Amino acid sequence: MSEAQRQRIVIVGGGTSGWMTAAALAKMLPRHCSIHLVESEAIGIVGVGEATLPHIRAFNERLGIREADFMSWTRATFKLGIEFRDWGRIGDSYVHPFGTFGRGQGEVDFHHYWARLVHAGANPPPLEQFSMACTMARTGKFVPPTTEPGKMTTTFGYAYQFDAVMFAPYLRALAEGLGAVRTEGKVVDVELDGESGDIRAIKLDGGQRIEGDLFVDCSGFRSLLLGEALQEPFQDWSRWLPADRAAAMPCRTETAVTPYTSAIAMPAGWRWRIPLQHRTGNGYVYSSDFVSDDQAAAALVGAVEGEPIAQPRFLRFKAGRRERSWVRNCVAIGLASGFLEPLESTSIYLVQQAITALLELFPGREIVPSDRDEFNRVIDLEYDRIRDFLILHYHATERDDSDFWNYVRTMPIPDSLAEKMELFRRRGRVVKYREGVFLDASWVAVYLGQRVLPAGYDQRADLPSADSLARGMDQLRAEITELARDMPDHLRFIEGYCPMAKAA
Repeated sequence: MSEAQRQRIVIVGGGTSGWMTAAALAKMLPRHCSIHLVESEAIGIVGVGEATLPHIRAFNERLGIREADFMSWTRATFKLGIEFRDWGRIGDSYVHPFGTFGRGQGEVDFHHYWARLVHAGANPPPLEQFSMACTMARTGKFVPPTTEPGKMTTTFGYAYQFDAVMFAPYLRALAEGLGAVRTEGKVVDVELDGESGDIRAIKLDGGQRIEGDLFVDCSGFRSLLLGEALQEPFQDWSRWLPADRAAAMPCRTETAVTPYTSAIAMPAGWRWRIPLQHRTGNGYVYSSDFVSDDQAAAALVGAVEGEPIAQPRFLRFKAGRRERSWVRNCVAIGLASGFLEPLESTSIYLVQQAITALLELFPGREIVPSDRDEFNRVIDLEYDRIRDFLILHYHATERDDSDFWNYVRTMPIPDSLAEKMELFRRRGRVVKYREGVFLDASWVAVYLGQRVLPAGYDQRADLPSADSLARGMDQLRAEITELARDMPDHLRFIEGYCPMAKAA
């Protein structure tokens, strides 16, 4: 393909979303496009999204990133899931694992057998004791999963907890090595075509004018291209997800470097704890309708488990998404497209999914409306299903100890979530998706962890005899416990595999 035939891709904004996009396009479509990224060091990046989902591993592998190098550079730890504390009731704790309950095999999901024992009055152990990922997380152990069929060590996955400020420079070096070009500057004007309405060029504060064929908006909450220039409406979901601010503050690590992220419920929201190799990330995600910034900061400082390294830093946001993420010749990725709070670590996942959809539907010289419509369908579906999953965490609570929890417990919820909850309450059924990030085990973990118990179960779970079912459950639990006992400590594994790079 000649240079004149290559698509000119202009990415506005750097940070994680901008440099993930640049690196992926430069790696996957080197013959089809040229990459020009514009960012301003004066603007900076959000840089607090330190927890991820397992999907990032496949993304990194496609870019040729060696895991140990990436983890060393970004001072990463492993993540087997998310611990939720005090969500159903104060004192409750459960783990949403990256993996299955039981062996993950058979036509009937494992939780139905567990529910059968509950309804029979057998008082089985908590469901998470039948999860390899949960047991490893609770005991602070880690090894990578194996690939041997039928082994419990194949039933879990993992993600990373890393320093987001270190991730963008890592990706930038990769992208520039693949031919992406970076320009320093602030965008002061967006030039639209008078006939088509497409973006023709952007103008920078230094006077430079940059033309492009396809523009990717990675400008963060401002949504400079899609929101401001093209005026794409924003769907406000704050009535269901009222948290609109966060106070973030790192501290020294003085407790365990856990192989999981913690989300601890607070009077007006929740607090994250993310242990890295060199520090622990902390933050209070809260609703400003129920607590002031000063009160939130004081609560965060009083709750962290180590000496603070910096003062609390405040972020403001609104839950929701643009009605469309691809409009005319502009694709928004990351915060420019929408925002869902970090409760389930979905921000980088949504960036990754948008990049994947763009690669699969990458346009020629002329953008075909059907490709654009399919991109928007896929991204809208991702946002909408994650939205429902997040709302579930708040709405499925018995807490009545603060105005915030009274509000989320009693608020009207989307019909799509109400239908899912009714199906589970009746017979333990989880709606199965062909597309979307959170599969059965994720929903089951949150439902049961927050005391949404099914009145029945799949009747096929009655096939084994009561004695054989009880024996099988006992054997499975013992097998998981023994496997976890023989695994190395999480931090010890890191020290031998990917110790953090020393500062230059």
